[in-house]
Amino acid sequence: MRWLVLAVLMFSSLMVTAADLSDAQRARYHELTAELRCLICKNRSIAESNAPLAKDLRQIVARKIAAGRSNARIEQFLVDRYGEWVLYDPPFEYKTWLLWLTPFGLVLIGLGIFVLLNRTTTPPSTELSADQRRRLARIRAEHDDSPQNAEDHR
Repeated sequence: MRWLVLAVLMFSSLMVTAADLSDAQRARYHELTAELRCLICKNRSIAESNAPLAKDLRQIVARKIAAGRSNARIEQFLVDRYGEWVLYDPPFEYKTWLLWLTPFGLVLIGLGIFVLLNRTTTPPSTELSADQRRRLARIRAEHDDSPQNAEDHR
């Protein structure tokens, strides 16, 4: 009989939920579960997901918070168990530098292309040389003297 009571007590201690936490612990629980990715849904946090694994992860988080573990220790426990994919915001490390720096690199490349396409060039000189002015004057004079032009001005 003692073993049965002991087993029931042990099992009930494992079934800690967010409702069993204090207000401060519940706030930590909600914050932490929103920062952890569901391993099945991929684009949802464990707070949003109804997948069985997400429910289990929420249970683990509640149990660890009730046991007095820090957020960092809880996250590390889950990373050790499930990998960095469980974190929505992975740390900047040698394995994740490409993930963090790619957006900035793309913005810099875009700005470089924009600058190259929109840079101002010196406009060509609009001043005519002496030879060009003489030729232009001759063309105008010929145009003014043409018979068709004379009929248009009547």
